[in-house]
Amino acid sequence: MRILNICAYTWQAGGPPKIIFDHTQVVLRYGHQVDILSPFTPGEKPYPIPEGANLILCKRTPLISRFFREFSVELYQYLQKHIHEYDVIHCHGLWHFGTLAPFMLDRKIAKVITIHGVLDRWVYAHNNWKKELMNSLAQKAYLRRADLVQINNTDEQEDILRYLGQPHPNVVVIPNGVKTSDFAQLPPKGTFRQKFNIPANKQLVLFMSRLNVKKGLDLLLPGFRDYVQKYPNTILALAGSDDGYQATTQQFIDQHRLSDSIRLVGMLTGDDKKAALADADVFTLPSYSEGFSMAVLEAMAAGTPALVSDRVGFGDTIQQYEAAGLLSSLTPEAVTAGLEKLLGDELLRSQVAQNATGMVKKLYDIDVVAKQLLDEYTKIVQKK
Repeated sequence: MRILNICAYTWQAGGPPKIIFDHTQVVLRYGHQVDILSPFTPGEKPYPIPEGANLILCKRTPLISRFFREFSVELYQYLQKHIHEYDVIHCHGLWHFGTLAPFMLDRKIAKVITIHGVLDRWVYAHNNWKKELMNSLAQKAYLRRADLVQINNTDEQEDILRYLGQPHPNVVVIPNGVKTSDFAQLPPKGTFRQKFNIPANKQLVLFMSRLNVKKGLDLLLPGFRDYVQKYPNTILALAGSDDGYQATTQQFIDQHRLSDSIRLVGMLTGDDKKAALADADVFTLPSYSEGFSMAVLEAMAAGTPALVSDRVGFGDTIQQYEAAGLLSSLTPEAVTAGLEKLLGDELLRSQVAQNATGMVKKLYDIDVVAKQLLDEYTKIVQKK
């Protein structure tokens, strides 16, 4: 098969590029071809490309892309010329031009849409005017036409029902996966602390995601402030690119004189990311909404004890395996209490980390979940 993924394939895009990268590595091993079609703005940094795959960059169209960021005439022109060379077109997310264009151009090629959590009530309520406009441009109709809709958890099935007003006939639940072998050997302990001047005798809480209010930073910041007032021997490292909340975060740090306790360390990749996970006493993501959090999966694969909300995409499974501390509610007080419980009990941290790594290896290893998706591709192509 020849497969085309359509996604903003940049570091700034968050989890989907990582998901595509890992899936593509597996798909290539089975002898298939993979292209990645991505809108981009000059100056953006593309995500790494798996060896053997092909990345096609199409410039976003000025003016229009100020309001609809993924709009690209070049992308449309590429599809016009090449769409019939593919067996499967896989679109990532909704309300992007790249999710509309293939349906505008063709009815014969098998098309897949991965929701990536964007129909969650919290997400859908934001920038709603843009979404309603895209719906009027046939986003709902195109979603109904998809040969396969991949969702990461059963909650998304209810989201689709609420959005479409009826069940979609071609839905499959396939979670995100992680390459567990990547985390089998981590950098030596202390590497991250030394690089960012974090004392070895202080407990380290790590937040690693885009700096966006959706990620629960408005809960984490006051929750950690209250925690550190009681337990000053603690540092919070915020690792991630700015996605609209860095200025607010910095203002909070300055206002509450927390510069010695909260560090903005920027986006971490490669060994720096692994070193941070190795050194952290607790990883936290008190998110309001995630399709299926890659950051949480990677922390668990690395054996870092986690404190998360039940909205990270697999909260029920985390609870079943006792694989993390789950926030009792989405409040700063719950963050404070969760930190007190985990950071105050080394045995508990060890147990939840052990439970988490076992769960990830069993359920979410990339070789398992990528093969599931590949099998679904084969089914829809055969139907076509």
